[in-house]
Amino acid sequence: MFVMKRKESTVTMIRRFFRHLGESIKNLKRNLLSTLTAVFSVMIVLSLLGVFGSVILNTQKLASDIEKNIQVNVYLDPDSTDASETVKELSGQIVANKDYHKIYNALTKIKGVDKVTFSSKEEQKKQLIETMGSSFETATGDANPLSDVYIVQTKSPDDVSRVAKEAKAIQGVDNANFGGSDTEILMATMKRVQFWGIIATALLTIVAVLLISNTIRITIMSRATEIQIMRLVGAKNSYIRRPYLMEGAWIGALGAIIPSILIYVLYHMVYSTLNPDFVKGGISMYDADWFVYAVIGTLFAVGIIIGSIGSRMAMRRYLKY
Repeated sequence: MFVMKRKESTVTMIRRFFRHLGESIKNLKRNLLSTLTAVFSVMIVLSLLGVFGSVILNTQKLASDIEKNIQVNVYLDPDSTDASETVKELSGQIVANKDYHKIYNALTKIKGVDKVTFSSKEEQKKQLIETMGSSFETATGDANPLSDVYIVQTKSPDDVSRVAKEAKAIQGVDNANFGGSDTEILMATMKRVQFWGIIATALLTIVAVLLISNTIRITIMSRATEIQIMRLVGAKNSYIRRPYLMEGAWIGALGAIIPSILIYVLYHMVYSTLNPDFVKGGISMYDADWFVYAVIGTLFAVGIIIGSIGSRMAMRRYLKY
């Protein structure tokens, strides 16, 4: 008996759900002008949310990649033998280098240093030729104007400036840099873009909720008498509210269609144009193969949620919570 009642209850809930679903669709058709206005409002807001969200997330990704690639280049004095285990005396005799790895050991002891890698002046010249061309190929041996360098990677990007300063003070170090003020300005700019982008996204979300709420409130006003009659005959608030919540969800979902198409086209266009150059610099945008679909799914979810919230807010005047 208990099992039968439970089955009947489940069937009733399912029927009720589809009844409310049908009512919400009828309401959308019945109030077509209001529906189109609400959908258009949601469409504009979700388009902006999608664009802002994509920019913010990729800015954060690029900033993170840049931070990981920031390293301190510690240039040694031109006559430094810190990386040589042996040295040649004036007499021509090869002896053990008493100064071997003095600078290296001092660098590894600096707080925040994760890894120290040596790069000779010849290796530096090869990299320069690859970047700048063959004009440096004649600079060999003593004619090579470059210096041996220790490449220092830090445990955190916040340690870079301090490590560079301490490394520069070590005896035998000619200079130490990490991109200096240009890098710091770039990181600060990216952080500002993220901060203001998040604020703009939050404001757009609030605007979307209010727009949907006001639009649905207009449609509800025309049905105020119907709602009051339903309450008088004993209909529960939850029963009255559900079709309107679904109506708001439909508006949110419909409003997400055009923004999703827009994001799909624009992101693939930007990704194929800019990302190859980013990759050359050791950074990259989020992969379009999955990022676009994640954003589209989020847009539909946000549209449905803010649509339902807007409807709920619009119903407060007519139903007691």
